Amino acid sequence: MLSIALKMLFGDKVKLLGLVAGIAFSTLLMAQQGGFFIGLISRSANFVLDARDVSIWVMDPLTETAEGPRAMRDTELNRVRGVPGILWAVPLIQATATLRTNEGRSTNAAILGLDNVSLVGINRAFVAGSPEDLRGPDAIAIDQLGFARLWPGEPIRPGKVIEINERRAVVVAITDAAPGFSAPVVVYTRLSQALDYTPGGRNRLSFVLASHAPGTNPADVGKVVTAQTGLKALTSGDFTRATIDYVIRNTGIAFSFGVVIGLGALVGILVSGLTFTLFISDNIRQFAVLKAVGTSNWRILGMVASQAVVVAFIGYGFGLGLASGFFEGVNQPLSELKGFWLPWQVAAMVAVATLVIVLLASVVSLRRVLVLDPAVVFRG
Repeated sequence: MLSIALKMLFGDKVKLLGLVAGIAFSTLLMAQQGGFFIGLISRSANFVLDARDVSIWVMDPLTETAEGPRAMRDTELNRVRGVPGILWAVPLIQATATLRTNEGRSTNAAILGLDNVSLVGINRAFVAGSPEDLRGPDAIAIDQLGFARLWPGEPIRPGKVIEINERRAVVVAITDAAPGFSAPVVVYTRLSQALDYTPGGRNRLSFVLASHAPGTNPADVGKVVTAQTGLKALTSGDFTRATIDYVIRNTGIAFSFGVVIGLGALVGILVSGLTFTLFISDNIRQFAVLKAVGTSNWRILGMVASQAVVVAFIGYGFGLGLASGFFEGVNQPLSELKGFWLPWQVAAMVAVATLVIVLLASVVSLRRVLVLDPAVVFRG
């Protein structure tokens, strides 16, 4: 029966092509939008992920996201350092500022002021220069995307001079830092330098970056920090999840992408359902013969389901290949879509959705065959 089902399916190449094209488009749309969604919300916690040597983030209790910290008193740093289980703790200032070049170009950037001595929290992947170069006067490190925005078409190299809030800054290094959410461009500098670039009130501390002592659990140490200081202390993983959850809850991103993904699934159902209906109508006599010789409805249902699985497999393969190629093309170091990729979890969910769409469409289209009286067809 399987060979008969496949002969019927591949015998009508026009309708087979329509089925494959509809499923491929639906797969492409769902996979692309799913990847965009993951890439976009991940940007909100990128600078947390880039600080690989930090295990505990300490912040004001009202801070809910990595890109929206509440300022703390400078004295909180010493309080955190005195908590048992803390191996070391350093300050971090996070602020937003406008960068301007001598040529008149400008862009917003996230300014990360690092501990003057350790430079903890910096992305260690450098395209040019090194962290040690930040110890010079007016020194900053900018990510590749920021450099390309400010000096489009120019080769990436240190030595450029820019203005940050009317203060001189020298680009001494270029990093491979992941883009941010609200400000895609990332700038690293020493804490003392960041205080000059982002003037503000007396209490400027955004986060305390800490590491747990050997033999201790970072989550348990974080709870001790909270109990003794009253501050919020989260592990890097927990802070990343909390930031992403905040973005999902408080923006319309999830709803917007959900609508587009739903439309992709609807397109797949409509196209495959209509094509399957035409396919079954054209083969109604063949199904009538099978029923006349004693083939049960369950056997016919299995034949159509096997056809649906084959169509889903082929269409999914084409659609996923196109989506993968798209992300491979846009996820480049100097691209505005840097950091957008197709996670395997999205590909797996799209595979399940594609199979369900095709099976649903085929079963709905099969109703006419299940109630078919062979004698009526042959009399016609």
